[in-house]
Amino acid sequence: MNLRQVFVSLLMFGVAGLLLFMYLQAWIEGQHTASGEKLQQQITNQDFTFPPPGTQRKVVQSGHVPPGRSRQEMAILGSRHWQGKADPFGAVAVSLVSRLSNQQKISEPPLSQFREVYLPLALRPLNKTLVKGDEWKDVGSTQEKRRSFLYEFCQKYNSRKKLRTHLVHMVSRIYVEDRHKVLYCEVPKAGCSNWKRVLMVLNGLATSAHNISHDDVHYGKHLRKLDSYDLKEIYTRLNTYTKTIFVRDPLERLVSAFRDKFEHPNSYYHPVFGKAIIKKYRHNADEEALKTGSGVKFKEFIQYLLDSHRPVGMDIHWEQVSKLCYPCLINYDFIGKFETLEEDANYFLQLVGAPAELKFPKFKDRHSSDERTSAEVVRQYLKELSKEERQLTYDFYYLDYLMFNYTSPIV
Repeated sequence: MNLRQVFVSLLMFGVAGLLLFMYLQAWIEGQHTASGEKLQQQITNQDFTFPPPGTQRKVVQSGHVPPGRSRQEMAILGSRHWQGKADPFGAVAVSLVSRLSNQQKISEPPLSQFREVYLPLALRPLNKTLVKGDEWKDVGSTQEKRRSFLYEFCQKYNSRKKLRTHLVHMVSRIYVEDRHKVLYCEVPKAGCSNWKRVLMVLNGLATSAHNISHDDVHYGKHLRKLDSYDLKEIYTRLNTYTKTIFVRDPLERLVSAFRDKFEHPNSYYHPVFGKAIIKKYRHNADEEALKTGSGVKFKEFIQYLLDSHRPVGMDIHWEQVSKLCYPCLINYDFIGKFETLEEDANYFLQLVGAPAELKFPKFKDRHSSDERTSAEVVRQYLKELSKEERQLTYDFYYLDYLMFNYTSPIV
């Protein structure tokens, strides 16, 4: 064999070795990726069903570990603060620990940091040590009633119906304020603009809520959302921060959204929603309306809302609260209502230790000269609908009416 043949042989051997190395590396990475994707899919499909009311989760005491359970799993179920109560996250954590334990035998999975995670199994009592004065006694009592009502409703509701959702999607509307450990789920048309102003002040991003413009609130991206954190950080905050949600009578919220988005100039809602609504639901629409999307009537808006084949998707301003904040999957510590917004908000600020000078803003964010959307204003708009349309609109928000104990309207 001459020198040239030896060189070619060595070169071919080297190329073959390189190709083998690249193949093995790709295979190993593929195994890790598949393990992570499979685990994430199992988390996604987790069943968040509460046990039926009146039943309790069996928690093992002392050091006994039943077959099929690890000590880490039992630590989750046996937390001395939360044992014996129903909570959808407990099942997720146990399943997650179990999956990770099995995966660990093969390779180190991407989510292995969750082995020590535990999630509370009950609605936590509010810490009222920072509340000063007896003036908040009635507000505090009302708050406890709201929390108990929602918790008991969700137990009954979830005993009959299984709810499944992806965790990251479930927390996508929740804003984070780390200084005072607050999680706020945004419900549009229920005081959310001023709440985000308050969160910016709490976070040290502004000295006064009154100096923050509408554009800074909604487009400034000053506040982080919970879905921007990794899974471990999401679970940690859900377990340790004070979680709040502020809601509003569903039909008042709906009419308020319609008035705001379609009865005033709007460079987004008119061309995106208005044009599609007019095109599908208005007979003999003129060219100007089809071109601009302005002038949508309330009846046309309701036809769009109730249409199972909407020409354009849903929007957070009229989406059900049950789909925005998942109140039967997240145990909110505080439930405020728009109807008692100022006193609820200021009580909450005391609970979390906000500066004494910080009060919830009273001003209306936009269209300040317009009459606020009240029950009487809603009745005027409902007159534009047929009896069947009124009933179907109420049915659309039926779950929100039930879980937050709102009185059903006369339709």
